[in-house]
Order: sequence, then structure tokens, then C-alpha cells
Amino acid sequence: MAVLTLSAVPPPIAAGARADAFPPFLPKQVENIKDSYARKLASRIERLPVNLSDNCIMSSCVKPLVKGETNPVVLLHGFDSSCLEWRYTYPLLEDAGLETWAVDILGWGFSDLEQLPACNVANKRNHFYQLWKSYIKKPMILVGPSLGAAIAIDFAVIHPEAVEKLVLIDASVYAEGTGDMANLPRAIAYAGVSILKSFPLRFWVNVLAFRGLPLSTNLDWTNVGRLHCRYPWWEDASVDFMLSGGYNVTEQINQVKQRALIVWGEDDKIISKELAVKLHAELPNSILRQIPDCGHLPHVEKPNIVANLIADFVQEDSAKEAEIVSLK
Repeated sequence: MAVLTLSAVPPPIAAGARADAFPPFLPKQVENIKDSYARKLASRIERLPVNLSDNCIMSSCVKPLVKGETNPVVLLHGFDSSCLEWRYTYPLLEDAGLETWAVDILGWGFSDLEQLPACNVANKRNHFYQLWKSYIKKPMILVGPSLGAAIAIDFAVIHPEAVEKLVLIDASVYAEGTGDMANLPRAIAYAGVSILKSFPLRFWVNVLAFRGLPLSTNLDWTNVGRLHCRYPWWEDASVDFMLSGGYNVTEQINQVKQRALIVWGEDDKIISKELAVKLHAELPNSILRQIPDCGHLPHVEKPNIVANLIADFVQEDSAKEAEIVSLK
């Protein structure tokens, strides 16, 4: 087992609020966010027209400032999240000279869904494909954290021409979709979704997801994480996804042909690190790198390490022998 040693990187500390020019389509509560990294990335969010069946959706993302010579790095987010999940890692990837996109998945994030399309897996995939086909256009290094890893695997199997490599971070890929929730009566589904966006639940999820998060930071990160829930169509989109059955990619894992980097926080309390070893075994053309003293979202908690891993992976020889690396 090879061992790569890097210095531990503490979570960035939320900074004082300052004046930023935010796009007018963001919920007004963005003004209350104190984290300077979140505010800066929020100021760069754009909406691009993406054609989906008979509907043109103004779709939210953060575009690269410059085009790179390597394959573009495209960052997805986790379940019911947004591109702001990448507020710390995104600028580091740009500093490394990588063409970097952060994309909101259909039904989440900051797109205009006033005319709500179906938010099932097929539509989410098709929407992302149309965005890639219209704007990104080159095979991607596709990065998916948590449920975003399932989204990335599903996309890479269906559209292999669009994906050069995969980065899977604390991957939620062994869950059977939304499970029994897909069979709930619609009224009960709406009641559950209303709890999902509540401040106490989001605050508690952060307690589980991160190691030793200070109270003041968690308060602000909770506001960042639920900002997109302020849109009037968020509940409809969430219920639609829940009742559709969600992502179940267990049978697609062995169909993945791309080289994959698996990144895992060793102190993940949400998804067992034993599943990281299982995923590594099922993806023969992969490497597994485990980050100590890190929870479920390493790209938020240890952004320097994750940015370095992604940058190295973009440049590496794809024929490199699979290995497990523990970062100390």
C-alpha cells in the first residue's frame, strides 16, 4: 500500500459579511450569508438556456473564467444541494489552471423551474447532457460527491463519450433509490419535504457530516445549504424526485469503463468507509485515497487536499496501476 503524506488542512473559517453583487435571481437570503467564499461563488452563478424537450430551462452553474488545455473538470453536488457546495475547492482548482465548471442538477440549485419539468433520473440526466452538449462540449473529468457520485456513474454509463474520468467522493452508490418513500401518498411526501428544508434538520445533518464544526460556522453553513430551498418550486421538484424512485446505480457500477478516483473521509458518519473499499474492488481501473480526520464532505472540510488530488488525477497516466493511498 502506497502512502502519500500531506499536511492536514482545517476547515475554512466563515468570514464577516461584505458587499457583493449577486445575480438578481438568487433568493434574497443570500445577503445574510457571512462566509466570504460562499458569497464570492454565489456572485458568479449564471443561468444558461438549456433545451429540454419542449421546455427551455434557464439553468444555473458557475462557468470557468478561462478555457484550459486539459479536459474540463465538472463539479456536481450532492443530494438536494447546489454548486455552492464547491465554494472552497472551486477557486483552488481555478488557481491550478484547470477549466472548472460547477453545475446544478435539475430540480436542485438555482435554476429557473417556474415551469417545472419532471425531476426524475432520466430528466436530470438529459438536462445535464444537453448542458454538456451545448456549452462544455469536451470529455469531462466528472466529479460527484455523495449522491452526486451516483449521478456521475449513471451519466458516465449512459453517455461515455462525454466523460473522460470520474472522481467519486464519499459515494452514495449502494442505496436503492428513495426506497419506501417512493410509495408515500403525495400529501405525506410534501409533509416530509417540508421537514427536509427545515433549519433544525439541516443543522443536524451538518453535525453528522463534519468533524467538530464550530457552532457559528454551522449556523452559517446551514443557511448556505438551504438557500436554494427558498424557491417556490423547490417542494414540487423534491416531491417529484422522491416519488420517482431516485437513483439506483448498483447494477451500473460494473459497467463503468472510465478511470476513477475514489476519495473518502475516514471519519464519515453517514456512509461507511467499508463501502469505499467495496467500490474500489468493483471499479478495477480506480484508485482509492482516504483522508483522515475528515467527514462526509471532504471538498468542504479539506479543500486543499481534494483540489490537489483532482489536479493530480487530471494529469496522471491513465494506465497507472490501481492502488489505495491513505493521506496522513
